[in-house]
Amino acid sequence: MTKATETSSRAHATTHEDEKLGTRKHKTVDHVKGEEGDHKAKKTKSENTEDKKDENGDSKGKKVIDEFADFCKTTKDKLSVEEMKELLQVNDQDTSGSEHALAMRCQDMMFFGPLEKCPVCKGNLDCNGRDYSCKGTYSEWSTCTFSTSGPPRKKEAIKLTDAVQKSDVVHLIKSHQDPKHRPHRILDLVDKPFIGMTITISGRLSHTHQYWRKEIEKHGGKVANTVPGVTCVVVSPAERELGGSSKVTEAMERGIPVVREAWLKDSIDKQAPQPLEAYDVVTDLSVDGKEIPWDKQDPDVEAITSLAAELKLYGKRGVYKDTRLQEQGGKIFEKDGIIYNCAFSICDLGRGVNEYAIMQLVMVPENQLHLYYKKGKVGDDPGAEEKLEEWENVNEAIKEFVRLFEELTGNEFEPWEREKKFEKKPMKFYPIDMDEGVDVRHGGLALRQLGIAATHCKLEPLVANFMKVLCSQEIYRYALMELCYDAPDLPMGMLSQVHLKRCEEVLSQFIETVKSTKDSGPKAKALWTDFSQKWFTLMHSTRPFIFKDYQEIADYAANALESVRDITVASHLIGDMSGSTIEDPLSDRYSKLGCPITPVEKDSEDYKMILKYLEKTYEPTKVGDISYDVSVDNIFAVEPSSCPSYDEIKKLPNKVLLWCGTNTSNLLRHLQKGFMPAVCSLPVPGYMFGRAIVCSDAAAEAARYGFTAVDRPEGFLVLAVASLGDQITEVTSPPEDTKVLEEKKIGVKGLGRKTTDEKEHFIWKDDIKVPCGRLIPSRHKDSPLEYNEFAAYDPKQVSIRFLVAIKFEEKGVVMEEAEE
Repeated sequence: MTKATETSSRAHATTHEDEKLGTRKHKTVDHVKGEEGDHKAKKTKSENTEDKKDENGDSKGKKVIDEFADFCKTTKDKLSVEEMKELLQVNDQDTSGSEHALAMRCQDMMFFGPLEKCPVCKGNLDCNGRDYSCKGTYSEWSTCTFSTSGPPRKKEAIKLTDAVQKSDVVHLIKSHQDPKHRPHRILDLVDKPFIGMTITISGRLSHTHQYWRKEIEKHGGKVANTVPGVTCVVVSPAERELGGSSKVTEAMERGIPVVREAWLKDSIDKQAPQPLEAYDVVTDLSVDGKEIPWDKQDPDVEAITSLAAELKLYGKRGVYKDTRLQEQGGKIFEKDGIIYNCAFSICDLGRGVNEYAIMQLVMVPENQLHLYYKKGKVGDDPGAEEKLEEWENVNEAIKEFVRLFEELTGNEFEPWEREKKFEKKPMKFYPIDMDEGVDVRHGGLALRQLGIAATHCKLEPLVANFMKVLCSQEIYRYALMELCYDAPDLPMGMLSQVHLKRCEEVLSQFIETVKSTKDSGPKAKALWTDFSQKWFTLMHSTRPFIFKDYQEIADYAANALESVRDITVASHLIGDMSGSTIEDPLSDRYSKLGCPITPVEKDSEDYKMILKYLEKTYEPTKVGDISYDVSVDNIFAVEPSSCPSYDEIKKLPNKVLLWCGTNTSNLLRHLQKGFMPAVCSLPVPGYMFGRAIVCSDAAAEAARYGFTAVDRPEGFLVLAVASLGDQITEVTSPPEDTKVLEEKKIGVKGLGRKTTDEKEHFIWKDDIKVPCGRLIPSRHKDSPLEYNEFAAYDPKQVSIRFLVAIKFEEKGVVMEEAEE
């Protein structure tokens, strides 16, 4: 819990009870899969035919499709591309693109009528074969993503040019002039993976070019004899050994994918276009997902790749791994207080762009200065643009660095580095402001170091083991993997406070805008789409998507921001332990933590009290069809210096000992900085109390946040003493105005559908109430909360007292002890 700061379970509120413990990674992937599934459903939906029949019993939809095909064939033979372009121009239609695109756009206009502008951004609509989508720009952060199968068309006859008036098809075109009798275009999508694609075939293939032309056209695509403007060029794998034809060379120069023939077969067999990157001939890639951009990989393969990947850039002073200059003693160049190391991101889902860029000046011994530049797709991209140049003149190298910065961003370099002044430009990158330090995924203890570090630690063994867990790379790698902020090229665990603050401001501004907007339909969707692209530009993700509701904002924006913030704090505290010469690194980090940690004796009254509180208020956690109980490994008493001391908290009124769930990756920040209020206010559980610190009287609620995955059963629950003040407000629905609660710091109790039996509550010590009682149904059956939740608005009213180390165990499974 402490819902302002946790990672793993905020998505639970949106799922069914048996799905509440899914990991963040899987949930994000499921979300994307859901969108893909919807798209595939649209493909197979009977959108291409209508139930109505004509007098001959034929489908009207099929009749229109056949008539349009004949119309296209005739007009293509009778009108030149230039004549079609002029016709589009006089009717205020889009005249950009390849000759093939112009012809298709003009034929659509002549047969079905001229298109109106996009109702969202006033950009041009264009048919891609699957629907009509906008080619315009919504804001400097995003292109417009409006699409529809029934685009708005002008209620007027098309204007004809002199050339068309004199053509052999003028009467055919005029027969479609009357807007009242124009048919509605029906897109024939069933089993057509190449819809909207133009493909060039080159070289000797296993089937003739004529065979593949028929197959491509049968499955919705077009075949072109030239390279410019095509989707891809299909060749034999032998092209690479043969040196490539002129078409292959031209495609490479234009950045057009050159793919193996197997791409055609696999796309037809699977009735969906396969990732072009997986069939690329130029870089000789493989189909099984290796060495292709992460967003094109199977999510499970990507997750495994992420966990094993070495972080390539760990912070503002980190030399990018692919330069190999660090091995030569290279250091990031610095002059006049400026560190010449920049990372950038851009996410534009309208154009299918999710890319990063890296720029560095690296000085190696003997004053050899190198400029490194790389730009590519998220994850390991073999097609990334990359260069490493040695410069003799330092000033000239700096000029080139500045030029590249301005080319990528459209901004001047000095104002950004000196004052962090920056204005986002359309289709330009945005800087990811790295902090000075080492991302914990690089600086934390690797697996081989963990045992050695604990063995040589002077701390009490249980405390040493606890610090070993919190200083390992693993928990932070898993956390960022589950959040999909795990790309190895950007240090998402080492962001500056300036960057994190900007993200928080963008999030809060969007929430306020949505709450106050009166727009609906496409305009409202555009607002969400624009924010999504802006968010995933600022918070670079391997799986960006379009947010649809408040719950997704809570799960994948607010919660993710808090988790990344907490991991950044951990990164600063842990620093670089990868090549540490410190004899006892765990003791060193423990002293920096500023929080005494003491194991609670198992025969003590406190230990027994906590065990009773856990057993009474816990109920099995379900993952799919499997239920999980918990067992307690150890309990630690803690005294964070950032929290009120026990002597201070016991003087406050209305004190309650409450459960707070947390992902292990957040614990270091809790212990060093204390609990922080939520970053925003949303009308969903977890954020419905606004900028508050939220705890519960049910261990079952906290356990949801402590659970990560069935293959990582260890976790922690936090017990904190919270003072709810003299006045407590009880609610059963999200408060309309949380600002009043925040300002007056009024204690709030959210009444859940289940409550603890008050008959069993007791006082622990110093008037601290322990709401320890079995969970029973409450009177509030319609509450959005399953369990009672308590909100405090002042960090000085909450003091962390205990950490309960737990292990999730499959219910009903008895482990047999091995025989000696």
